[in-house]
Amino acid sequence: MPRFVLTGAPGAGKTAVLRLLEVNGYVVVEEAATDTIALDQALGRAEPWHDHDFIDKIVTLQRQRQGSVRAAAGAGVFFDRSPVCTLALSRFLGLTASSLLAREVDRVVAEGVYEPTVFFVRNLGFVAATAARRISFEDSLVFERLHEDTYRELGFELVEVPAGPLGDRAALVRQTVERLRGRSPRHRSGVVSGWRSGCFRMFRLPGPGHS
Repeated sequence: MPRFVLTGAPGAGKTAVLRLLEVNGYVVVEEAATDTIALDQALGRAEPWHDHDFIDKIVTLQRQRQGSVRAAAGAGVFFDRSPVCTLALSRFLGLTASSLLAREVDRVVAEGVYEPTVFFVRNLGFVAATAARRISFEDSLVFERLHEDTYRELGFELVEVPAGPLGDRAALVRQTVERLRGRSPRHRSGVVSGWRSGCFRMFRLPGPGHS
């Protein structure tokens, strides 16, 4: 059961692409960060990304959803972000990776939980604010670059999904998946085993904007 990740800038239209893939028969696993924020806000915490356990809540929900996936043999599954995104988010917030996050990133890389090809949905040139997404367009570009760097650091190959009509973006994803099915299984190359000690600039900006 191939497991593909869609990631990219906040507000880039990633969720719309996933919805179209879903109605075309693919299994879609929802993003954990946005749902974690929505639940905490419903419980009265206006800015849950300031909580000490915010990142670990996301990691825990991601693991639960990953384990609950069921799909027909050979059917593709699309994940709305992954623990690698959570690592990028943690860095964006200026945090050191928690032990839970570090273990989960190590696990998904070592076990090849996700396909080595990741779909990177590029920004639309603007960001529409939501309750969970409080980020300027300029800061979203920093966030986008940090995600890109983190995935590449861990050895993933990124397929660009440029801005454009929704149908074209979803078609690019489907066509790429079909091409990949005809290839021999591949392993990620150039994975940095010492990623935890990597040097990254840290950002402390209002709201994670992770959707």
